[in-house]
Order: sequence, then structure tokens, then C-alpha cells
Amino acid sequence: MKISFVHFIPVLSFILLSASPIQKKEKVIQINIDHILNARSVTTLTNGKLVTWTKGIDGNGIADGYLTMSAALFKGDNNPHALPDNPLIPATAKHPEVLLHYNNNDSISNQTVAVSGKGSFGYDVPSSQYSEMFLALTSSEGASQIKVDLHYTDGIESKSFEVPDYYKDIQANDPNYCYLIHDLAKWGKMNNMTEKDHHNIDLLNIHPNPKRILTHIQVEKTETGYMVFWASIGLAVK
Repeated sequence: MKISFVHFIPVLSFILLSASPIQKKEKVIQINIDHILNARSVTTLTNGKLVTWTKGIDGNGIADGYLTMSAALFKGDNNPHALPDNPLIPATAKHPEVLLHYNNNDSISNQTVAVSGKGSFGYDVPSSQYSEMFLALTSSEGASQIKVDLHYTDGIESKSFEVPDYYKDIQANDPNYCYLIHDLAKWGKMNNMTEKDHHNIDLLNIHPNPKRILTHIQVEKTETGYMVFWASIGLAVK
């Protein structure tokens, strides 16, 4: 069965629970961003065949992409540092569980939001007070500078962040970033491995005001860097 937000939403109303310590007093909200997904950045193994990424993670989206573990093993890669076949990434002490949009059973749907050069995107969130709000991101060809507008019922708060190049290590005490998936390889257009490790998908915490009701997030990126947006996850205050 295809795993997607479309299937999860009616059953769970955006809510997925986890046993991680970060989630004891809050509800984990997997935000529905299906309507803004515009790229397939991950090669999947679907019905015994590789479905190659079309808009990847590097070289302005045309140089390299990620592979699922099944796809990498199918290609004959030895001990590949690939994305897990299960797109539900487990919670850690630093972040809740995160559901990404790729799926080995899906050869059609888009998986990510690719932003080449200057661009923007936005999405609604279920109206609530949030203690944390995470954006899963990669930036290649250097860092990407972004402005994030948090739309509350009583006004807008703007913040600026630098999305680090996805090859850069994140410090353990970074106040905004942690790893979602660490130490990945990357693959070219023919699904040939071009680098064996050290690439990441990072999580940015945009630190919403937990006393205000958040309804929408708008992201604007400057010209430099090539950025891919993978998912958004919030911790709603009960």
C-alpha cells in the first residue's frame, strides 16, 4: 500500500504519536505539503524496476540524487549509505518522527520541493500553538539563505536562517539544526554512486511562539544555493 499524507490524514488528522522524550507532552503533527511538491529527488525500486530521480539534490537538480536502500542494493552497491526504505524516520531526543514523501511503491508522485535560484513556497498548518516546528532541508552548491514568515492569527513573525550545505557537519549544540538523516551517499543520472558518504538531510527548527496560534508558513530563498524541502513537522501544545 502506498504511504502518503493523503492516506495518513483522514485516519490520523495530521497527528502521529511517538514515544520519544521530546513528544511526551505534545502532539506530533506531520504537515500536509502534497500540493507544493514539485520534484522527485529519490530513485525508488518499484515493481522490480528502478524509477530514477528526475530533479535531484545537487548540480541545480540535474547532477545527483538519493536512492532508497532497495534501489541501491538492486544497483549492486556494497554497503550503501542510502535512504531507508521506510520513509517514516524514527524520533530521537532532538526531533520527533518525520514522514518523508518518497515510497518504493510509488513511481509517479512528487517527493520534494526543489528551489533553484531565487524562489518561495508556502503551506498551511493545522491552526494550533506549537512549541517546535521543523523543516527538513538540503542545500547544495553552498549554503542557502532563507526568510521564514510565521503567520499567526494575530500577525506575522519573520526570521532569517542559513541552510548549510548538505556536506557540512552540524555541531551537537547548534540551536537551530540537527540531522534528520546523516552520512548519505549520492548518485548520478544513471544511478551510479558519485560519492559514498557524508551528505545529510538536515532539520531546521524555526522556533514558533508557543503562545500564539500558527496557521501558515512562508519561505523565501535568495539567489545563491540550490535547496530541496523535504517535509515539515510540528509539536503542538496540548
